[in-house]
This record gives sequence, C-alpha cells and structure tokens, in this order.
Amino acid sequence: MNTIAISQFRADLPKLINDVDVYMKRLIITVSGKSKAVVMSMEELESLEETAKIMSIPGAKASIMRGYKQAKMNQGISFKKLVK
Repeated sequence: MNTIAISQFRADLPKLINDVDVYMKRLIITVSGKSKAVVMSMEELESLEETAKIMSIPGAKASIMRGYKQAKMNQGISFKKLVK
C-alpha cells in the first residue's frame, strides 16, 4: 500500500482517486506522519464486505477449503456437468 501525506493527497486528489478506481490502488493517508485513513475503490470495499459476510456463515470457511483442496486434486465436478 502506498502512504501519502494528507497535504499531498489534497493536492493530487483527482489523479489519486482515478488511480484508486482504475488500478485498484490503496492509499494510506497520514497526518503528521501517523496513519489515519485508507482510501480504496468502491469495488474493493464491496468485495471485502461480501467476503466478510460469506465468512460469517457457520461452516463456510471449512466448505470453501474442502472445495479448494478438491479442485487442486482435480476431484471436483466440471462446470459443464454442474450446469447440465
């Protein structure tokens, strides 16, 4: 993550917001050298929130890990078979 002073952030705001949006950059905003805030794209925030929601479901992590291990060993069902 890139760290930037709030004064520099203010000066370059339009460009930095574009970089966050287009390149999925995250910025740590500092005030007097101390980290105070993070700027990230809406898309990334929504993704993090959705992940947190899914991971709060009891058993979700274990199920995801089981599927991941099966996929690595080619033991899963192909997408084509699944949608038939």
